[in-house]
Amino acid sequence: MHADESHAPQEQPPATPAALAPAHLDLDREKGLGITWADGRESFYPIAYLRRRSPSADAKVLREEMARNPLTVLPAGRSNGPLTALGAELVGNYAVRIRFSDGHSTGIYSWTYLRSIDPALEART
Repeated sequence: MHADESHAPQEQPPATPAALAPAHLDLDREKGLGITWADGRESFYPIAYLRRRSPSADAKVLREEMARNPLTVLPAGRSNGPLTALGAELVGNYAVRIRFSDGHSTGIYSWTYLRSIDPALEART
């Protein structure tokens, strides 16, 4: 090993292509997340849809269980009212984290993931 190899830079997550990055985000806490992408595409994600499609580990396990057994009992949320977004925060330059009124806040929605679950695209397939 050469002396300069011990100071090699640590790997960074792959850069998000500029076209996959949002140009504008608009969170309506009652309705959903609107995104205007850098390539001009517009997407809208209803709050309940985002919560159901959370990329968190616990939500993924629940989706897998629901796929196996459609009668799966959904866990009760912490809120008695309708599901809303309490807020959102950017995670680096690659994602957004949304806090929901049912207490869920562990899902980090990358730009790539959001584009892949765009409800408008899923409706066409």
